[in-house]
Amino acid sequence: MSLTPSEVERYDRQIRIFGREGQSRLKRSRVVVVGLGGLGCAAATYLVAAGVGRIILVDDEEVELSNLNRQVLHWSKDIGKPKALSAAEKLSELNPEVRVEALREEVTEENVEEVVKEGDVVVDGTDNWGARFLLNDRCVKSGKPFVHASVHGLYGQALTVVPGQGPCLRCAVPKPPQERGTFPILGTTAGILGLIQATEAVKLLTGYGKPAVGRLLIYDGYSMEFREVKVRRQDGCPACS
Repeated sequence: MSLTPSEVERYDRQIRIFGREGQSRLKRSRVVVVGLGGLGCAAATYLVAAGVGRIILVDDEEVELSNLNRQVLHWSKDIGKPKALSAAEKLSELNPEVRVEALREEVTEENVEEVVKEGDVVVDGTDNWGARFLLNDRCVKSGKPFVHASVHGLYGQALTVVPGQGPCLRCAVPKPPQERGTFPILGTTAGILGLIQATEAVKLLTGYGKPAVGRLLIYDGYSMEFREVKVRRQDGCPACS
């Protein structure tokens, strides 16, 4: 798929990194972003800016005032509007070269297969472990790369799952943590982890760089430290063993 003159100019700085072929791969690619909260807004913004050809936004919630400290695609005027539609409107204006689709649905066992099959990469912007594991399991079964992140306060974690090449999210978190309900979060925490997810997705799609497969990245914003925990595939993992 060739690039138009406007695309060559728009993406000039990153074409200098991975070349026109890498940019063409992005243009041919599809990414599903599940959850348009703090993580999903940050990841989707930079994936659209980078020129991923098609972005599918999946979220069934509406914008609330308490979302606005971190969910940067939603503005005060959007309160009460479906998040998927609110985000799609801004992203379409950011980059008209990208096809942005809004799917106002909650991911469930009944529809997860249909949601996952639409993407070459699935980005996890959800806020609960039930949805994260549901996406992880379907991505593993479908052979789709899955880029996970979660946040709390000034802390976050990220893991890239490439089926057949390394462990999955269940290997890193064998026992589902207790759901926390409403939790504290500094907006920049979601932004930082969401941009890590976008970076991993771009690397997977272009073939440039080394994704964080088998490495759980831990972010501590309180002391401004990053560390990583090696993750191995677990014998008996219900998803990927």
